Amino acid sequence: MEKELSGRTIAILVTDGFEQVEMTEPRNALNRAGAKTILISPRAGEVQGMNHSEKGDKFKVDQTLASVASDDFDALLLPGGVANPDRLRTIPDAVKFVSSFVKEQKPIAAICHGPWMLVETGALRGRTLTSWPSLKAAVINAGANWVDREVVVDGNLVTSRKPEDISAFNEKLLKVFSAAVSPMHR
Repeated sequence: MEKELSGRTIAILVTDGFEQVEMTEPRNALNRAGAKTILISPRAGEVQGMNHSEKGDKFKVDQTLASVASDDFDALLLPGGVANPDRLRTIPDAVKFVSSFVKEQKPIAAICHGPWMLVETGALRGRTLTSWPSLKAAVINAGANWVDREVVVDGNLVTSRKPEDISAFNEKLLKVFSAAVSPMHR
């Protein structure tokens, strides 16, 4: 496989309660494509993954939210899980971090409940995206067009509905992330 993401650094924002496969599968695809992935969380130590409603594995946090800025990254991955984005969206620094990627028009990929963080940014007006169905009203109320498809690409934004969509999600996020010009290559 060509290393189309060599030299790119991708932020993965999570806290306890993220859907494990929605972090690990895209992260593995990004790493195979040559990207450097950084697991970021509001606190140091480890974060708890989930396999639906059962506890999954724990993962080492690479950097805390307080120690990073969007300038350090080329793109952002937002895994879902019900608890993960629900907790993150109540943390002003997490919303600010995601908002800075939106403002800088950097690529963002969000799956399942991950788009909840995008709702919090206030930047979805006029965008088309998908998510887990329970977020439909929140997405529409944020001014976006919600559609029920396995993956949606709207400019620099890639969204998917659920773990069963990960294969299509990974394919599109790799395309969108690799098409974006890295700040180091501008």
